[in-house]
Amino acid sequence: MTELFAAGRAAVSAAAGRVDDLLAALPVPARRAPEQRAAAAAAHEEARALRTRFLAAHADDVYAELTADRTRYLRIEELVEAAAAAFPGLVPDAVRLKEERGREQAAKEGHEIDQGIFLRAVLRSPVAGPHLLDAMLRPTRRALDLLPEFRRTGRVAMEAVVLERRDGAAHLTMCRDDRLNAEDERQVEDMETAVDLALLDPDVRVGVLRGGEMSHPRYRGRRVFSAGINLKMLHSGDIPLVGFLLRRELGYISKIVRGVLTDRPGAWHTPTVEKPWVAVVDGFAIGGGAQLLYVFDHVIAAADSYVSLPAAKEGIIPGAGNFRLGRCGGPRLSRQVILHGRRLHASEPDARCVLDEVCEPDALDAAAERAVADLSAPAVLVNRRMINLAEEPPDAFRAYMAEFALQQALRLYGEDVITKVGRFAGKGTS
Repeated sequence: MTELFAAGRAAVSAAAGRVDDLLAALPVPARRAPEQRAAAAAAHEEARALRTRFLAAHADDVYAELTADRTRYLRIEELVEAAAAAFPGLVPDAVRLKEERGREQAAKEGHEIDQGIFLRAVLRSPVAGPHLLDAMLRPTRRALDLLPEFRRTGRVAMEAVVLERRDGAAHLTMCRDDRLNAEDERQVEDMETAVDLALLDPDVRVGVLRGGEMSHPRYRGRRVFSAGINLKMLHSGDIPLVGFLLRRELGYISKIVRGVLTDRPGAWHTPTVEKPWVAVVDGFAIGGGAQLLYVFDHVIAAADSYVSLPAAKEGIIPGAGNFRLGRCGGPRLSRQVILHGRRLHASEPDARCVLDEVCEPDALDAAAERAVADLSAPAVLVNRRMINLAEEPPDAFRAYMAEFALQQALRLYGEDVITKVGRFAGKGTS
């Protein structure tokens, strides 16, 4: 095994070196002639097939080396960085990623696909995969640093999210008012920090998520939940696979479902700290905004709002929406929404598969207060835990995210996606 592992490791490094030599002799992707594009694609194909075979045989060995036999908990961004250093050619290093980050999506080489290959193999493993998911459930350092301030003042204001504790509820207000709460790395960072703080504060019983008032010209002075992924940033190359698309799913959204993993008294019977969650939808929940609703325990929406997953328009995979929407509305509705772009208006009966309560806009505050009171009952936590276990078994979630890691990476570099986001970028966010 050791000899095979060493030989495979060397072969991956050598194949990556050959690709690097070829690419160094070619113009940047946007300036390549058809035959040059074909040569680059063939070289990538050969190296990626080799990486896939190596990881199919040795993913657990790689992960064990990177995590000191699973005694270290590395988040996905730390894991790929460690893999780049320890296994040259397996995933792109920081220098290469920084160079890519400075380019528009259409001008990139697509090195993130190699991250997708690596993370799919790790998440597929019944040994390494659960350990990585546990690493992503641990509280972030930023949240731990801010926790004393939040416990003392009951408020933390960040660029994308304002967190306030009121009467036992943690109110998270998304406040990217100039961009309709369209998500980017900053929003993911701030959301995970806010979710961690809400979960870690023992004075919080329930979390409530809502969008703030907008300064965007089309919605000035009105609340909006979320416009989904920031397509302008996707077009400019600023929506990374690891730092946004995977961190979002495995970080704060997963923590809303499963809680935050901490070492504390009582962890022997309940390893995670969980809270019930309420979402309040004003205006619309598009794309990533809609995906969030599937993990909340109670969703309240304004009567004039709507929900949509425009995956067919954007060309990418709507996070774990494909995994979760079917259980809410059934397979037919899931296909109508995801494959055909059907909008669910709050006023129509089918929307009730996603929305628990529909109110006039001026009644949303009172409805949220009632939901917080209902979800504060002592038996809610254990029952939501058992519901989530039945509806979303960890191994099923892990299997979905393993395939998502690679397929979303491939979609990011699809010609149709690059064309569409370039067109949408001129209009605004999704």
